[in-house]
Amino acid sequence: MKNLLIKYSSLLLIALAILSVFSGITVNAVSENQKQFIFDHAKLLTDTERTELESLAAELGEETETALLVLTLDGTDGKDIEQYVDDYYDEEAPGYDQPFGNTAILAIDMEQRDIYLAGFKKAEDYLDNSTLDYIREEITPALSDGEYFEAFSAFMHESAYYLVEDSSNLENDYDYSGIADSRNEYIEENTSSGMSAFFTNWLFQSIVSVVLAGIVVSIMVFQSGGRVTVNGNTYMDKRNSKIINRHDRFIRKTVTKQRKPQNNSGGGGGITGGGHSHSGSRGKF
Repeated sequence: MKNLLIKYSSLLLIALAILSVFSGITVNAVSENQKQFIFDHAKLLTDTERTELESLAAELGEETETALLVLTLDGTDGKDIEQYVDDYYDEEAPGYDQPFGNTAILAIDMEQRDIYLAGFKKAEDYLDNSTLDYIREEITPALSDGEYFEAFSAFMHESAYYLVEDSSNLENDYDYSGIADSRNEYIEENTSSGMSAFFTNWLFQSIVSVVLAGIVVSIMVFQSGGRVTVNGNTYMDKRNSKIINRHDRFIRKTVTKQRKPQNNSGGGGGITGGGHSHSGSRGKF
């Protein structure tokens, strides 16, 4: 009996050891490609803040299966900030579980006060241009006030909200309840109200009034002149008139060129030099 107990105990220990080895492999595979998430080149964060954001990015990254990266810059070596982010993705190959994988990037340049958000792979679909526009508008006031930690935290939380099917699965105490309503209001204000504001603009109304007045006056002038009864056949003698000759003379040729419209729906997205498509949103802070 004692030998049997020892035998089963040994088998149990071996099984636990094998399980722990495979578990370790699984955990490492999740973070194998992306070890760092916060790249504070402009030194805007304290060590404590950077550590907290790294932990938050790792936690939300696992829940959303997306690498959430923050880049702070003190200049972009003369590049446009969007070009800088494109090149960064091509050269660094970030991603949640593989190179060039699911990635959401927030980049700010302190020199030009530029902000740019980009979504690659899964993030391109879940964080489309309009959603990134909304997130950018939400965090811009904090950036302008120098509250960088708060802005970066909000970027991660709000991105995570859209990157999961059900926000209740996010295991943290952040209040996600008002995000959907705020975004819907933002989208509505920047589509319907913008158009209605154009139609109520005084300049637009003045132009319409002048055009309508011109049409009405033209109709009145045309009707007041009476009906014209004389035409080309009035003085023609059809018995003696004959067409002697007929020919067409080519005078000139005019070719009009027009640029083919580009499909830039959403505005901020594009394709990197390496061929990776992405969504995007840019602005100032």
